Amino acid sequence: MAGDPQTQLLLAFVTGYLLGSIPFGLVLTRFAGKGDVRKVGSGNIGATNVLRAAGRRTAALTLLLDALKATAAVLLARLLWPGSESFAAAGALIGHLYPVWLKFRGGKGVATYLGLLIPLLWPAAVVYALAWVAALAIIRISSVAGMLAAISAPVAAAALGQKTLFPMLLGFTFLVLWRHHENLARLKAGKEPRIGKKSD
Repeated sequence: MAGDPQTQLLLAFVTGYLLGSIPFGLVLTRFAGKGDVRKVGSGNIGATNVLRAAGRRTAALTLLLDALKATAAVLLARLLWPGSESFAAAGALIGHLYPVWLKFRGGKGVATYLGLLIPLLWPAAVVYALAWVAALAIIRISSVAGMLAAISAPVAAAALGQKTLFPMLLGFTFLVLWRHHENLARLKAGKEPRIGKKSD
């Protein structure tokens, strides 16, 4: 689409933000008849807390949709405003972490981060997914698995020689780690539960 480059970048960011801010965990839990996921467990709207509130199927669907909304944002920006993909990706992640509709209290961003990696740098997405699944299977602590996966993204970008994407992905990783600050405090105190327990 034609237009001022700065306007295109802004449109890509706003589009990404709007897609990223869709609170699928909250919507799906209510649709399943399980009430407000924010009143269960950790109060987070992500898949781990949805698992506690509404079960595996709803949690799996939440994870999938939280990832796909970021993928859609990047692909839409690529189609409409070529070269603006990174702005759409940033918008999607920030929208998920800080959705205006929920008073800027969103999810932790792990699934959304994976979703934006798929169209931006698919080999890094593969590394991310493998790190996430392996850490979860071995350690059984959702927050640790998510943080390790997030750390893998800039590392994979650097290993692949992606000098342009590396700074952005490093920034995304710091955002995701920041959203896990409560988890980090519980880990330090030895109070972070494993999958199947009440708060993450």
